Amino acid sequence: MNELAGGRGHAADNRRERRPLGRAVAPAGRSTAASLVQDDLRRAILAMELRPGVPLSEKELTARFGVSRTPVREALIRLKEEGLVEIFPQAGTFVARIPTGAIPEAVFIRQALECATVELLARIATPEAIARLDATIARLHEAFDIGDQENFHLADEAFHETLADAAGYPGIWKIAQAAKSQIDRCRRMTLPVPGRMAMVIREHLSIVDAIRKGRATEAVAAMRTHLGTLLPDLVHLQAKHPDYFV
Repeated sequence: MNELAGGRGHAADNRRERRPLGRAVAPAGRSTAASLVQDDLRRAILAMELRPGVPLSEKELTARFGVSRTPVREALIRLKEEGLVEIFPQAGTFVARIPTGAIPEAVFIRQALECATVELLARIATPEAIARLDATIARLHEAFDIGDQENFHLADEAFHETLADAAGYPGIWKIAQAAKSQIDRCRRMTLPVPGRMAMVIREHLSIVDAIRKGRATEAVAAMRTHLGTLLPDLVHLQAKHPDYFV
């Protein structure tokens, strides 16, 4: 990754501690082992540590995770069902390319869910809820100041999760997460763009300011704008990384 937003740093990947792909799998049933492999591979794929089109060798994965081939195959099949892995019987297994046509629908679903969330929250937000949202924005600032893209992303996720929880419907965030896996890979690619992280912070501040003032219509508009910025970015991402998309 290249420059950070606002020119505050360079080469963020070198600054953060990457969690190594593959972790020791404690003795457990086959299903549990498969889940651990699935979760770690999903994290690496969504974080763009495993790029679209990268081959996934069952032999290498069994050695890396310290498990037999059965849970690895089970994990890969589950990831295929999530649209994150492609399996070709005669050619091998690969990290799936990002389906361009699925992005607008995923954005639409997320906007529908989260705009409804902030509309409600603007009417019922407590001082404690506002304080929790302010705390997530403080985390964004801290990560931005040191060029930590990983923690910036995690703070961004925490902000949206807190919105759903404060509105009294934490399940909304779980549904949104299921719909946004392909969005996440695109979002990861936009973070190094100069000014991007600063823009995300401004957008979050606008959402919280509207909620704080009880202005539901403004909160909805701010959220819709925030979540819609990815669509124009998609054109540039495809032009820069054509091999990542299908």
